[in-house]
Amino acid sequence: MGMKHCKEISVFCVLFIAFGADTLGLAVGESLTPEKKKNCTYVVTVETTCTNGADTSNHVSIRFGDTNSNDVVVQHLNTKHVTRLDPLKPAGLDDTPIKPFQACTVDEFQLTGQCVESPICYLYLKLIGTDDWRPGFAQIRVLEGDHLSSKYFYFRRYLPRHVWHGSDVCDREVTPFGIRHKRRVFGKKPDDEHLVMVP
Repeated sequence: MGMKHCKEISVFCVLFIAFGADTLGLAVGESLTPEKKKNCTYVVTVETTCTNGADTSNHVSIRFGDTNSNDVVVQHLNTKHVTRLDPLKPAGLDDTPIKPFQACTVDEFQLTGQCVESPICYLYLKLIGTDDWRPGFAQIRVLEGDHLSSKYFYFRRYLPRHVWHGSDVCDREVTPFGIRHKRRVFGKKPDDEHLVMVP
């Protein structure tokens, strides 16, 4: 190392000691390497309506996130731990293996993913297969912070197959012509095709 580099380092050390880390733009304990994003635990609640033929055995994927585009995608929600909820008894029934998305049921899935930084404001579902499915509502709770949890997203219609179908209430503006939403464009991920908005 040359003398010039030694002088630059000692000048920095003198400034660091004299003015402190916060004055130089570094927080105490902050590292100069980028931090890895923290993971959060999500509880996804999905209702299947009581309409004849509303249930499905197909794969269901879910995509949700916040205004900062922290996007959480689960390709096969069916494979996650599921608990069947009884509307008359708020606690889950039991942990015996069950088939999710049956007619007149509310299923709860627990999953881990990248943390959101603001309340969840968009949610999309995708049905992959040949049979129909008619969800009633979906809601997501963030166990690390209830203030980040979503409101209820209502579907109450048969989902089209092989496309993302859902709602985005993140950035909207009231105009004289109605409510205007900012267009959300997702990066291409495996198994992504189209996005359909619920009016």
